[in-house]
Amino acid sequence: MTTQEKIRDHTTDNDADHINEPVIDKSFESFKEYMHKGKATIINRLKELDDEWEIERLLQMNASGIAIAGIVLGILVNKKWFILPGIAATFLLLHAVSGWAPPVPVLKKLGFRTRDEINRERYALKALKGDFKNMRTADAAWNAAE
Repeated sequence: MTTQEKIRDHTTDNDADHINEPVIDKSFESFKEYMHKGKATIINRLKELDDEWEIERLLQMNASGIAIAGIVLGILVNKKWFILPGIAATFLLLHAVSGWAPPVPVLKKLGFRTRDEINRERYALKALKGDFKNMRTADAAWNAAE
């Protein structure tokens, strides 16, 4: 199971569909919005998607920042601050193993998406732009390869 699937599974259980619905709505609304726009506008949106931070990247950055802050505070202020790097590492380990960590639902509510969710919008926009119209079907490609 991929990390994206684990995140989706952990944010849909226990009546938490309200966490994923805004993310799905965001992708669908984007698709509807760009359906009637020109290629230049779609290209600009694709560039924006290239720069969009996915949940995994944000979790790693936040955990690193918390760990560094905990180390600095532990050295300069009080050794009790050394607990912060431990908590950050625990969250990262939990996320790596299960695809879930306490910040994930919060980040989803804030509108952050997994790489897979971003890519779904990207491929829908590429299809609108016409990037896939000249591709052979899988059967034609297979037969040509034989």
